Amino acid sequence: MGYKIAVVGATGLVGQEMLKILYERKIPISELYAFASAKSEGTYVEFGNEKIKVEKATADGIAKAEFALFSIGEEISLELAPEIAKKGTIIIDNSNAFRMDPEVPLVIPEINPEDLKNHKNIIANPNCSTIQMLVALNPLHKRWKLKRIFVATYQSVSGKGKDAIDELLTSTSAFLKREDHPPKVFPHPIAFNLIPHIDSFEDENYTREEMKMVRETHKILHDPTIKVSPTCVRTPVIRGHSEVINAEFQDDFSLEEVFEVLSNAPGVRVLDEPSNKVYPMPIFCEGRDEVFVGRIRKDLFNPRSINMWVVSDNIRKGAALNAIQILEYLIK
Repeated sequence: MGYKIAVVGATGLVGQEMLKILYERKIPISELYAFASAKSEGTYVEFGNEKIKVEKATADGIAKAEFALFSIGEEISLELAPEIAKKGTIIIDNSNAFRMDPEVPLVIPEINPEDLKNHKNIIANPNCSTIQMLVALNPLHKRWKLKRIFVATYQSVSGKGKDAIDELLTSTSAFLKREDHPPKVFPHPIAFNLIPHIDSFEDENYTREEMKMVRETHKILHDPTIKVSPTCVRTPVIRGHSEVINAEFQDDFSLEEVFEVLSNAPGVRVLDEPSNKVYPMPIFCEGRDEVFVGRIRKDLFNPRSINMWVVSDNIRKGAALNAIQILEYLIK
């Protein structure tokens, strides 16, 4: 027995990763459909040893599927998803379109799979930075209750798509040749630079990316009292987001207990041997499912706070894998 599954946005970075993971995890599929924008219609994407012809994304076409994995952008999700959901297809959407809709579950399977019981055929995948932060923090939150989070993200260019990767590569080459390369994707040159600006600015000069981490944390953990203070930075890294996290808890804990909890937490891998120069880095996390945690240490001045360094593949666990883990729960 298999399911009719559609990947919408199949030619993009996340869509291609979804196809790869669907094959790797042997999801039972009777029919697989690949959809993208009109410019990709008629091209082919790979699924294992097969090639799947890409169709133009339309409501009627996608509605042929029982499940649709969306990674085609907020605007198209808002246009197509509600209509398709009415036809009975269950949509797992990777954009920001429905994340804060009170009738749409926002799910990280390691944390709140029970929220899937209340879906109305649309389920939202959280932001990549929120996913890796909460996969690392939720096991500690369950033991000692989070009070406050300070987080600084160091986000790779792949979070902005293929054009952003191309801009990093070509601008790096131009920089080394001492040639001009005016930025097109980013507001400033990205080669050999850090840009403390991801997405548009909102109230109080926080960016939309930063506010996603605040709002999504409250919704996923069902606790609006947790104080979240984020700063999001774009880095000249191709793939893999990193985060510096300082988390304060309501109850006392020991460092040994933190290591024990994280070492046994679902979806987490601890890499923390500083004397041997062992700690997570984005160069080693590409293609890996886990959220890697290291540099774990108590705050020097607050005994109920912990510092940690968290790294994850933003295209995989931060997007495609999380969506397919949701699919696996729905199939069960």
